[in-house]
Amino acid sequence: MTLWSFMITPWTNVALSSHHWSYGQNFFFLIDGEAGAESLPGQWPRKRPAVSPIAFTLSASGSSDTAQGKNKAEEAESDEGVFWDGELRQTAIQFIKAKRPVWNLSEIIGDRGQILQAIVSSYVVEIDWLRSFFLPSTPLVLVDHPAQAGSGIRSPTVQEVRPNMIRMTPFFRSAFGVQHMKFMLIFYKSGRLRIVISTANLVAYDWCDIENSAWVQDVPRRTITIAHDAKADDFPTTLERVLECMNVAPALASFLYNGHPELPLQAVRPGALRTRWDFSRVQAHLVASIAGKHEGWEDVLRVGHTALWARGKYASTSPDGPLAPYTCADSDRGAQGSSIGTYSTQWLNEFYTSAAGKSLEDWLDMPKTRRAKLPWPNVQIVYPTLEWVRKAVGGEKGGGTLFCRRKQWEGAKFPQKLFVQSRSKQGRVLMHSKMIIATLDNPNVASDGGGGSESETEQSDDELVAEKNPEARVVGWTYVGSHNFTPSAWGTLSGSKLAPVMNIANYELGVVLPLHSEAEAERASCFERPLKKYSEEDLPWMQEESQV
Repeated sequence: MTLWSFMITPWTNVALSSHHWSYGQNFFFLIDGEAGAESLPGQWPRKRPAVSPIAFTLSASGSSDTAQGKNKAEEAESDEGVFWDGELRQTAIQFIKAKRPVWNLSEIIGDRGQILQAIVSSYVVEIDWLRSFFLPSTPLVLVDHPAQAGSGIRSPTVQEVRPNMIRMTPFFRSAFGVQHMKFMLIFYKSGRLRIVISTANLVAYDWCDIENSAWVQDVPRRTITIAHDAKADDFPTTLERVLECMNVAPALASFLYNGHPELPLQAVRPGALRTRWDFSRVQAHLVASIAGKHEGWEDVLRVGHTALWARGKYASTSPDGPLAPYTCADSDRGAQGSSIGTYSTQWLNEFYTSAAGKSLEDWLDMPKTRRAKLPWPNVQIVYPTLEWVRKAVGGEKGGGTLFCRRKQWEGAKFPQKLFVQSRSKQGRVLMHSKMIIATLDNPNVASDGGGGSESETEQSDDELVAEKNPEARVVGWTYVGSHNFTPSAWGTLSGSKLAPVMNIANYELGVVLPLHSEAEAERASCFERPLKKYSEEDLPWMQEESQV
């Protein structure tokens, strides 16, 4: 399947803060819409149905073993139910029999008696429901969205909401923008660290009654701590920066001071994760959006859709092996999300430039007047029709996290022709997954030379390499995470090629995974392919017009 799926949130023009990380050609978009919902922390978004938990599925790839093999911590526990090479699935849904492996949250979290510490993040949360998955004595850090009180700067907050459970919120320069990341870091007694990047909020409904996706990766504890590398810019380094921006440090300090001196992760500092856990089998690339104003290429390429450019532009045969750069000029793109944004041709082409691995400097060199007049890029937006929602399990009552407004749809310049139907592979269920799947018409082979050659002879050589080592062949990549397909989530690039600026409203997090075959791309897809365009009679689901 050649698509990108995203959950999409409405775009709001905001004045953004200055926040720097100072450590140290077809598209399909799957649309959902929770960040556009009117809700407060601890509450469900407007019209989110009050139903019981479920789960859904999507599977993914892995990477090569480390040269030294398993460490002692990995050998100390069974490999059953452990994902050293990562696993991407959908969540299970009640009333629907799964057609392939799916996630249940209890399965992801595991035996709560074996958990020493956890850090979790969500846009909305049911605190007591979440707490039930952990022992009352387990230190639990919760990062969620701050209350929308007043206007202007929203300072970070720290609050003990339950015994051994501390709630944190990050910094916002304005009253707009949301903390939308959905992740879990779970530290076990064996030394193992489980990383979960999902599209589901920490509420029962998201894990029981609507389809979501989650990527799960287990990481073993190192037997010997390695030296900190200040120049590293990889998965654990990005994750450390995210934890810093999420205001996790005060919670860890509080736990250490108040009866938990043996926390596996005791501080948020450069190298805190990378030096103590072995990430060598992690094939994914982490992509984060950090609310604020980011200036200069070093900072700009670390966040938003330009981070997608930096991560998606390369696919690796192994975590430590050579990278094969590829461009996506002749590729398919699809994106699914849950909220429809207010789109301009300029922003869609800007996003397309990053997603396709094209020159960002050339984009910034283009006159603004020309950018504003560009035709729509070769992108498809995956969003359910009114008819599909009515016939889905739960009907219109189940469409409470999907957002599109008539004033958007009937706008003079709205890209109706880019919309395609969103149909889950699991049957008549609604999807809350945010996903991109990008595939190349001319797949590349990872090599020391850094990409494919243009000569027929060398292309044939590449094909021979791919036949001998299928993992060397890269046919595309997939994204899954919290980003909806909106400027609020992915950011807006401005400035010049000498002084670029990325403005982002939200906090978002996801992973990019290389795809090594069309079969792998098909497994990664959570919706039916090929995608079907809207007919002239089709209308998108608009929950504000529902009478149910």
